[in-house]
Amino acid sequence: MIEESFLPLITWMVSLLAVPAILLLRRTPNAREMATFVAAFAKFALVAVMVPMILDGRVLRFSFGEILPGIPLEFRVDGLGILFALVASSLWILTTLYAVGYMRGLKEHDQTRFFACFAVSISATIGVAFAGNLFTLYLFYEVLSLSTYPLVTHHGDKEARSGGRTYLSHLLGTSVAFVLPAMIYCWVRSGGDMSFTDGGFLAGKIGAGDGMIVLLALTLGFAKSGLMPFHSWLPNAMVAPTPVSALLHAVAVVKVGVFCVIRVFTGVFGTDFLGELDVATAVSWIAAFTVITSSLIALSQDNLKRRLAFSTIGQLGYIVLGVSLLSPLGVTGSILHIAMHAFGKITLFFCAGAIYVAMHKKYVSELVGIGRKMPITMAAFAIGSLSVIGLPVTGGLVSKWYLVMGTAESGQIALLVVFLVSSILNACYFLPIVYRAFLCRPEESLYDGGRQEAPLACLVPLCITAALSVFSFFNPNLLLKLAGLMTGVE
Repeated sequence: MIEESFLPLITWMVSLLAVPAILLLRRTPNAREMATFVAAFAKFALVAVMVPMILDGRVLRFSFGEILPGIPLEFRVDGLGILFALVASSLWILTTLYAVGYMRGLKEHDQTRFFACFAVSISATIGVAFAGNLFTLYLFYEVLSLSTYPLVTHHGDKEARSGGRTYLSHLLGTSVAFVLPAMIYCWVRSGGDMSFTDGGFLAGKIGAGDGMIVLLALTLGFAKSGLMPFHSWLPNAMVAPTPVSALLHAVAVVKVGVFCVIRVFTGVFGTDFLGELDVATAVSWIAAFTVITSSLIALSQDNLKRRLAFSTIGQLGYIVLGVSLLSPLGVTGSILHIAMHAFGKITLFFCAGAIYVAMHKKYVSELVGIGRKMPITMAAFAIGSLSVIGLPVTGGLVSKWYLVMGTAESGQIALLVVFLVSSILNACYFLPIVYRAFLCRPEESLYDGGRQEAPLACLVPLCITAALSVFSFFNPNLLLKLAGLMTGVE
């Protein structure tokens, strides 16, 4: 049942309204950060209010203005959108707390600009989550690219500027070159209506040849999903401060990419129609190649954040691969993995930042014995690693279980091997870090003396996200119900 409501609009606007306050309070950091926290908690509360409504089978809608005939700016909140918004808004609170500890701990410059861009970024993320048609999705996708650019280039040095150019050119270039013309084609073929529907607004209106081209254009054009060969922006963006890396990899940017791909499969084409066209296999193998290749590259990375970055590329490949299977269990696994990977990966990035704040170390080879120096941080790192690998007792096991079952359901045995091999590779590039941090011989340890954890503002968020990874294993019911609204899987 579709219900008109102002709630999606208000939820989207909350963080935007915080931007003027953040700028005006630039000379009083405590008040500036308080404005950020008020907006973060308000946004999460508004998202939480909508969850019971969506679980009752309602779809909340709000539209305003028409950019082109039949194409309004439209918000439409369903199970997929509210799940993504719930993950993003909750983790924004923790990322903000972490950012305060990190930025102050390192006495970073331009903190006001940093938090203002942070607020615009989360607003754009919610805009994508609630987008009711392809045009609105594209608009907020582009806003997110532009608003995160100052965050990526925050340090202002040569390396940051180079990483920022790669970041912006790849993301804007692919969206303009691929998504924009594909969207215009969709507008023409759909008769001017690009509103997302359960069966896909292109269903029955396009042939297999055109369908293949449009599907590939939209999937690869939303390059925030990290699919190869349009992935290099992601490791290059690791020049940003660690809170930005957490934003990129867990709260917003990459999750927006895979969210857009899921919308393309479910709301533009519809999985049933794609099954009839038989064109999704190409996407499956692009995703499979991305999963294996990025995992192999991650093995060779000594820089901890770059290892995490290539790990993220592989995990995003899981999500795209799962939805391209077109099976209910596979799509469910993809939706769940948005949340489960977010909890695990943000924990790992928080830990990487905490290590840098406390010890100024950023290479894997420098972490031998650090578990005795920073036991809480490295215990959380271990939990995040288990979640990304997909081992008990973490939520990553739940989503990977559905992905594997979806692969079996679709009869794609070769792709099942991809999932299993990549999980082994995940273990190979994470577990040795944990082992050497805690279990190296005393003479091998690079650290002496007592404990030295990062400030509480860094430590508390990583403990909470690690706990969320464990909690989502024992109680994934809410996420399963929201995903089930889209796939019918209970």
